[in-house]
Amino acid sequence: MTAKVAVISPPPGIATPSLSEVDGMALIQAVGRTPLLPLRRVTRHLSPAVQVYAKAEWFNPGGSVKDRPAFNIIRTALYEGRLLPGMRLLDSTSGNMGIAYATFGAALDIQVTLVMPENVSPERVAILRALGAELIFTDPLEGSDGALRMARQMAADHPERYFYANQYDNPANWQAHYRTTGPEIVEQTQGAVTHFVAGLGTSGTLTGVGRYLRRYNPAVQLIAVQPDAPFHGLEGLKHMPTAIRPAIFDPTLPDRTVEVETEAAHEMVRRLAREEGYFVGISSGAAAVAALRVAEGLETGVVVTVFPDAGYKYLSDEALWK
Repeated sequence: MTAKVAVISPPPGIATPSLSEVDGMALIQAVGRTPLLPLRRVTRHLSPAVQVYAKAEWFNPGGSVKDRPAFNIIRTALYEGRLLPGMRLLDSTSGNMGIAYATFGAALDIQVTLVMPENVSPERVAILRALGAELIFTDPLEGSDGALRMARQMAADHPERYFYANQYDNPANWQAHYRTTGPEIVEQTQGAVTHFVAGLGTSGTLTGVGRYLRRYNPAVQLIAVQPDAPFHGLEGLKHMPTAIRPAIFDPTLPDRTVEVETEAAHEMVRRLAREEGYFVGISSGAAAVAALRVAEGLETGVVVTVFPDAGYKYLSDEALWK
């Protein structure tokens, strides 16, 4: 990995509010700059010239990749005057984004209201309550889309009360990854990354990192990861053909999409824990499955993926740790 790393300025339209505009946000110093970890034992069958790495996003202060867009959404809203004193931050979440909002909300004295499916893990509910967030639960059979519809209705009914963060449609989501995650990957691989693999939830990670990498090196391949069916156990991921499509999702950006079975992701979570020592969550398992499938088709290359969170919030899932 000896390639020269170029400095890429943000394209027009990406807001870059100064950190000094956000008073008291010392916690931001801990967001990003997460380690890039090699996958070694689960990749032993690959060509020796193929390397697979994962960004360990549980090193963020809120414990997940969602700290990056959550802070950028809050920072941008404060800078633009859309999140005013006395307003509550409102959004739908499957857990991690909510924890990120609640973490920064506590630091900034911003009240947070979150709408989430009733079947999210009890660990996430406990963390959110500990951070002081107001929780509203929706029908678990409607998944993340049901929570999204409820949040939209609440925002429409009470615009004076809520700043609707709207993570699925807010460009500050993907812009956070353009400014931070993408440059970090280029720097940490010394510009040698050839393939980037990311799960589709809001699609912010794939969109932001993908756009940055495309400007850095148009030859980099972008691979999206989604569940193989509408009803699945991959918490945090969307089956895009049957879900409410996020406005920030650019379907022309990925070179290909890999569909991952829930069982395969669960098995990979266990393998990563027991063979690599990486105790990760379910969406991380799905990302690893897809990254290995991509790597298996290569003779040479550097494949990078993102592990969104650690496994602590999934310990109550007995089927996962059988």
